[in-house]
Parts: sequence; C-alpha cells; structure tokens
Amino acid sequence: MGDFSEQIDAVIFDRQYSPFIFNYQGESIIPAESVYAVFEAKQAINAGQVSYARKKVASVRKLHRTSLPIPTAAGILPPKPLHSIIGGILTFESEWNPALGEPLTDALAAGDASDRLDIGCVAAQGMFSCDANGCYSLVPQGKPATTFLFELIARLQSIATVPMIDIRAYAQWLTR
Repeated sequence: MGDFSEQIDAVIFDRQYSPFIFNYQGESIIPAESVYAVFEAKQAINAGQVSYARKKVASVRKLHRTSLPIPTAAGILPPKPLHSIIGGILTFESEWNPALGEPLTDALAAGDASDRLDIGCVAAQGMFSCDANGCYSLVPQGKPATTFLFELIARLQSIATVPMIDIRAYAQWLTR
C-alpha cells in the first residue's frame, strides 16, 4: 500500500466490484487489485519502445494487491488467487522489416515474467501474443486490430472477476 506505478497510457480495470478511483495530484489512482490489463500506446514499435513498455508493465505488476475471503449465501469462500496482470503495447506501425520478425521476438524475449509483454497490436501490420514460454503467435495478416481484440477478450475471460479488495488496507494508507 502507498506505492504507485508509473503513468500508464491505457488501463483495463474492474468498475463493478471495485468502483472507487482516487484523484491524487491530478492523476487517477486505480487500486491495483482492480487492474486486469495495462498497455503503452506508441506511434511505432521498436526495441526502445518495447523496453519502455516492459518497464511500465513491471511497475504495475510489482504493486501490492490484497484478496479477502468472499462472503456468499452458501458460506465464506477462500480469497481469490491474484491473477497475472496482462501487459502489452499498442502501436500504429513497426520500425522493423519484417514488422513482426526476429527483432520483435528478440525484444519481447528480454527480461522475465515481471516485465513480460503478453500481447500487442501493430495496427498496420499485425499482432503478437506471448506467454511464459515465449511468443507463440505472430499474426502478420489483415485485420490485426480485430484479431488483437479477440485475443484480449479471451484472456480477460480467463481472468474472470477481480479479487475482493481489503478496503481497510487502503484506509490505513490514507491516514498515515
């Protein structure tokens, strides 16, 4: 509690089960538990932008998140395990030739799970999708934004809902 990520261009977060957002010094603060995915948006993808996006994603993934037991009509359920926050990059084009070739996979392979880019869209050329074992899908054909959207939705479906936030942990931070 009390730590902040770096500024993020696009955040997909839950507003149903964690509807509160703080405004602090002109910035919107979203509880880390509420975050499903974060993306950096750039004009073009290159090694520098991939490295930059990885750093931003890591700044979100390192944040402390809580998960409380869930009261239901059938009794108390255990806390939901924390999901991995999806990280990615969105660009219009690629500075590489080929756009989705070895330079991209090399840039994506750097680092570790804390800063991995899971998915990305290069709107003019294609999209990529990666997991802990590496990039398994480079899609250089037409309709990259639609292909990206379908893959992102499938990943979000697998996460389901966010964990139950320990609101009191946030309240303690506010009174320091």
